[in-house]
Amino acid sequence: MASATSAKTNKRDYSSSTEATSIPGLCLTASLRHGKTDALNYKADGEWVNISAQTFVDRVKNVALGLAALGIRPGDRIALLSENRPEWSIADLAILSLGAINVPIYTTQAVDQIDYILADSGARAIFISNRKLFRHAREVLAKRPLEHLIFFDNDVSEEIDRAIQLSDLEKNGTEQAIARPEAFDAYLHAVRPEDLATIIYTSGTTGEPKGVMLTHNNFMSNVLSISAGLPIDSNDTALSVLPLSHIFERAGFYVFCYCGLSVYYAASFDQVGENLREVGPTVMTAVPRLFEKVYHRIVKKGMSEKGWKRNVFTRSLEVGQRYGELKDTRRFISPALRLKQSLASRLVFSKWREGVGGKLRYFVSGGAPLSPALSYAYLAAGIPILQGYGATETCIVCANRPGNNHVGSVGVPFEGIELRIADDGEILVRGPNVMRGYYGQPEATAAVLKDGWFATGDVGHMDKEGRLYITDRKKDLFKLSNGKYVAPQLIESLLKQSEFVSQVVVVGAGRKQPTALIVPDWESLNKALAETGESLPKDKTELSKHPTAVKIVQRDIAALTSSLADYERIRRVGLLPNEFTIDSGELTPTLKVKRRVIDERFGDLIEALYN
Repeated sequence: MASATSAKTNKRDYSSSTEATSIPGLCLTASLRHGKTDALNYKADGEWVNISAQTFVDRVKNVALGLAALGIRPGDRIALLSENRPEWSIADLAILSLGAINVPIYTTQAVDQIDYILADSGARAIFISNRKLFRHAREVLAKRPLEHLIFFDNDVSEEIDRAIQLSDLEKNGTEQAIARPEAFDAYLHAVRPEDLATIIYTSGTTGEPKGVMLTHNNFMSNVLSISAGLPIDSNDTALSVLPLSHIFERAGFYVFCYCGLSVYYAASFDQVGENLREVGPTVMTAVPRLFEKVYHRIVKKGMSEKGWKRNVFTRSLEVGQRYGELKDTRRFISPALRLKQSLASRLVFSKWREGVGGKLRYFVSGGAPLSPALSYAYLAAGIPILQGYGATETCIVCANRPGNNHVGSVGVPFEGIELRIADDGEILVRGPNVMRGYYGQPEATAAVLKDGWFATGDVGHMDKEGRLYITDRKKDLFKLSNGKYVAPQLIESLLKQSEFVSQVVVVGAGRKQPTALIVPDWESLNKALAETGESLPKDKTELSKHPTAVKIVQRDIAALTSSLADYERIRRVGLLPNEFTIDSGELTPTLKVKRRVIDERFGDLIEALYN
């Protein structure tokens, strides 16, 4: 593969840099060393419950020995279907401690995809969180030859065939530990760095998902390089929000565990705001969707004020944007602007900081582009967002650092990881973090892995300092009728700044100009419509076609894209009454848009926009 630009850091043999030979060995040893009384934390009956490091490690041992008593052996695939909770992490490390292989499944995964994953991986058993998820997957679980269904919750009735309660499994494991005190260590020490740890099935925006095979050393190298590259220590507290089935959150948890953080599990995405204020995390991984929601909530509240309070709010946002941009680009900030920023910080941004717990040192963002304007707003509020980059096949590749944060970039690679830009702009990655391959798919593996370099499918470039900038997904770029290429993700991240936009997809392949399909933020749009004084339909389907509604959104979008090149500007929009969802097949479990589905499903509307 040819290269126009490349960057690398010094290579290092991570498997020999620690006595641990596996990711559970690394994490459990570190957890005991730090000895936190609140290593893991969850909410029950309105109160936060602490799990100490010692209890955490003991439970991992007991679950592992309980699994061994069931006949689970190295190389066996064990599925895991659960929302974020301590038991997810306990089961994960228990599976890995035996040399078995964890196959995580998203709780939002469609039934046919769950069926595919269980069949393709050949899973022997599955951990299931609760009755609700069991009912969701009941049809699949009934026909697959799973030997054991292990439930986290203790309200599972006896009529469920092959059901085991986690508490009973742990009890059996405790008895095994008493009878054979050396058993767990023997299992753990038999696991080698090159052994397979997990098979994570990709989201599958097109076609069937592929099983990404990651080894213990893939994770261990990532944990050690990230913990050396980011300022994280045992004084920090983290809130776990993203699904642990996702590589970003899972690798993050291993880092937090190794560094001795107190980890709090958010009960659901809807409760994140409340959990932030209760927990007061100091570091946190998140996706742009969270930052956009928080930002729009703050703007709505500020704009609902009257008179001078509203003027102070809007002026503070303007000052913050200018201050954030100058600070990020290392340009001169005048004393007058510093004074205005200080006032804005005290009057407006202090409430913003309190809204995310008041202690946050930085967010790490991944999964999708984050608009510069949003980054500047958070930076002005004293809440740095460090954009990072990675993939299921590569774990976490790079990220900005607190002392070297450049908005728009995803930073420099972590130690031991190499980056290269191919002649066609595709980003290539090589290092101990790169997957072994796709499970049972040697041809698909050979198509993306050559000489150790993984072809990511993402397009980007690097500056002279080695910082990486992502343009878009290679397959998502489309060509206009004038021959110009459009990167839809970058435009979409810009449009999400609008108070009227909840979801957006930019389309226009083969056309003269791109257009946008927008699911409005109906609360904001209805408020703007009410101010027109017109008599308008209340039904969303009818309202989405009404000229006044379209005009309001279109005017805002045109203003946001006015700084783009002429061929990139969005001059027409189509409004959609209902959100894109996973259940409707428009989003993947990781909330990526299935663009082909959108093109087909809304083809008539797209055609109408151009006619």
